[in-house]
This record gives sequence, structure tokens and C-alpha cells, in this order.
Amino acid sequence: MLKDQKPAPARREGHPGIALTVIAACQLMVVLDATIVNIALPHIQDALKFSTTDLTWVVSSYTLTFGGLLLLGGRAGDILGRRRVFMTGILLFTFASLLGGLAQEPWQLLAARVLQGVGGAIASPTSLALITTTFPEGPERNRAFGVFAAVSAGGGAIGLLAGGMLTEWLDWRWVLFVNVPIGVLIAVLTPLYISESERHTGRFDIAGAVTSTAGMASLVYGFIRAADEGWRDSLTIGSFAAAVVLLLAFGIIESRAKEPITPLRMFTDRNRSGTYVIMLSLAAAMFGMFFYIVLFVQNVLGYSPIQAGLAFLPVTVVIALGAGLSQRFLPVLGPKPFMLLGSALAAIGLAWQALISSDSSYVGGVLGPMLVFGFGMGLNFVTLTLTAVSGVAQHEAGAASGLLNTTQQVGGSLGLSILTTVFGTATRDEAEKQLPQFMAEGSPEQKAEFATTHQLPAPWGHEVLAQGISAAFVPAAAMAVLALATAGLVIRVRKSDLEALSGSAGPGLG
Repeated sequence: MLKDQKPAPARREGHPGIALTVIAACQLMVVLDATIVNIALPHIQDALKFSTTDLTWVVSSYTLTFGGLLLLGGRAGDILGRRRVFMTGILLFTFASLLGGLAQEPWQLLAARVLQGVGGAIASPTSLALITTTFPEGPERNRAFGVFAAVSAGGGAIGLLAGGMLTEWLDWRWVLFVNVPIGVLIAVLTPLYISESERHTGRFDIAGAVTSTAGMASLVYGFIRAADEGWRDSLTIGSFAAAVVLLLAFGIIESRAKEPITPLRMFTDRNRSGTYVIMLSLAAAMFGMFFYIVLFVQNVLGYSPIQAGLAFLPVTVVIALGAGLSQRFLPVLGPKPFMLLGSALAAIGLAWQALISSDSSYVGGVLGPMLVFGFGMGLNFVTLTLTAVSGVAQHEAGAASGLLNTTQQVGGSLGLSILTTVFGTATRDEAEKQLPQFMAEGSPEQKAEFATTHQLPAPWGHEVLAQGISAAFVPAAAMAVLALATAGLVIRVRKSDLEALSGSAGPGLG
């Protein structure tokens, strides 16, 4: 237990612009890291010899630890001092990025991604909280929150472009190396321009953080293992059993903890619980969609990394349009129509993508359904954030919105693993169908390559990959349908419930 302590001032006061740049740069680095690596996935797969199913861990190892420890990171900032914790997170993230760029084996990259997730979970919630420490309440703080929200929203698009340029012009390792100079600069400037916050008394719910993260990791591992080895495999069964035990232990720990990392009372309100289910379902579908479409446009359509990054930019535009539209008309229509329409459009887009084949074009097979899906997601983002903090006391708004962010990250990891299970089964079945034709028509050179890699070359390999992706989008569409059903049957928020949120929604935009 720590007694409250007075904050330590920055060495150079009076530079709020530099302080905001430092905070925003941290958030940008953490946010874009989820997408900057996506574009490089095919090159990472070739360089480190990942299987397609194991490749999902490059994404999930980061998002699982980031989402699982996010609330603990915010608590650490309150108890130990936000600037101190912020710098610790940045340095850990930077060091992990260096290790990841130097990786020579798959396990080395995955270990580095786990460390990145830990560093991001420490730095990201603290960077948001530092805005309240650095900027006085009023227009100045509101502008700072606006910059932070814009960086959070635009980070994904920047990551796609940056990932494409770095991978094509330099090497896939630079999608990780690029964080090193940025992180070092942030660590140097932070003590100069950002003041330390007060340190408050409190407890760390380490047991809750560990059991929840380990439980979700076991669950994700079970699905990915099933994709490769089947449902009767002993490790598959064992990982699911471990997940049940760990998640039950997490529930018991949280119900008894004096200061739980996940306040279970947040789930007693039907609107908030429904919001978390919708976010979990849509994030589960979204992470899988981006993962598999990146593979499709590069491995089947033959796009370069830069072309792949540009191919996704229209989606970020329609997400922004949907978010702006919902924000403007929420006071008039209330949140439920946007949840219903947004979830319905997401389901339609994903069902459309389930029709993808090796003959699909970019416009008809990729762009069209992604635009429909992206607009639906845009309608939901602001709506879900506001609904998550509806009816919550001001001092608990951060916990409610933070839990929504955690749900998004963990849901994305879980959804990707479920889609990977379906993908693995479908690709194995399709490979068995394609093999006789390949053996009859393939050249001696192709057969020699197949004997070494056990991967069918094009065009047979394209058929296998496209069939697996098509099958994976069926459960993705089902997840969006679950979000739609939840919005229709559970959500009961009225327009009047959101009137008091105009000043409290800012911090939730992370």
C-alpha cells in the first residue's frame, strides 16, 4: 500500500504541444502495431517458416497480452505514478520491438510480440490518463482528447501504409525496427515535458490479470491446435480444460477481490453487458477478416505489400464516415438504430466475403464487401463507446470504457482462432481434392518443391487458400449475426440516457 504523494514536475514547463506530441506518438505506435505487422505477414511466413494457422499467433500473441493486461496497466499508473509507468511501458515495448526484428525462429518472434503486448498494455492506458495530468480541464483538455482520438482512429490506416512501404522498400523486420528510434525519443522527452501524477493507494489484482490472460490464451491455443491436429488431440483437449479452470478461477478471484481488475458489477447492467457482447462479436469477425484478406490479396491476387496497404485504405475512409454519421445523429435517433444497422451491414459484408474464390477480383470479391462491413463498423464504434459508459458514475467511466477496449482486443484474438480452426479444416479437405489433379498436371519442378514444402503451388494452392478463407468467413458472419441479435433483444438505451455523456466520453476513446 502506497500513501498519496505529490507529483514531480517536468523539468521544462510551458510546452503543452510537445507533451501532447509525446503522448500521441506513444498511442500511435501502440495502435498501428496491430496493423503494421498484418501487411508483412506473408513475408514473415516465408522468412520464418510459419504455417498459416501458426501465423495467427503473430497477431494473437500481441492482442491477447495487450487486452488482458490493459486494465492492470491503467491501475499501475494510478498507484505508481503515470509518468513512471508510461516510460516503463515505452521502454519495454521498444526493447521487444528490437528483439522481434532480430528474430530468427518463430518462437523468438512470438515471445517478442508477447513482450510488446505487455509494454503496450502498460503505456496505452497511462498515455490517455496523462492527458488529464498534463492539461487543465476545459477546452485545452478537450482538444488534447480530440488529438488522441484522431490518432487512435487513424493509426490503423497509417499502419497499413507504413507496413507496406517498409516491407517492400526495406524488409519485413523494419515493421518492428521502426518502433525503436521512436520509442527511444519518447522515453528521452517524457521526463522533460511531462509532469509526474499523484500516486494513490490501491492494490494490484495480479491474480485476476494472470488467470484471465492465461485462460484466454489457453482457449485460443485450443482452437488453433484443433485446426492442425483435430479435436481429439490430447493437447487440444488439455488446453480447453485448462481454459475452463483458469477462467472459472478468474471469476472467483474477481468476485472476492477488494479491488478487482475487472469489476463484475459492470456486467449487471443489461445495456453494458450487451455492448460488450456486440464489441466482442464484431471484433472477433473484424480481426479475422483483416488477417485472411491480407493473405488473399498478396498470395492469390499477387499484390505487393504497398498495393495491399493501399487496398485497405477505402475501408478506413468508410469507417470514419460511419463514425461521423453516428456521432452526429446519436442525439436525434439514440444508439439502438445504429447498433442494428451497423451489425446488419457487418453481417452482410462478411456473408458476401464468404463467396470469395480464387477467381474473385479485388473490386467484387474484396473491396465491395469490405466497404459494407467497414461502414457498419463505423456506425458501431462511437455508439458502443457511449453506451458502455451510459449510467456509470463519473469515477468509473474509465473502467467501463477500458473494459470495452479489453473486450475488443481479447474478442479479436478469440475470433481469429475460431476462424483459423474452420480455415484449417477447409484447407485440408480442399488440398486432398486438389492433390490428384496436381499430381497429374504438375511439372517435375513443382512436384519437387511440393515434396520439400508440402504446400501446393499455384494455381492449385490458390484454390486451397481461397476455399479456406471462404469457409472462415461463414463463422465470421455468424458472429456479426450474434451482434445483431444482441442489439435487437438486449439493448434498451434511450436517447435521454446519453445526454449526460457529452463530457465523459472523451477518455473512452482509446
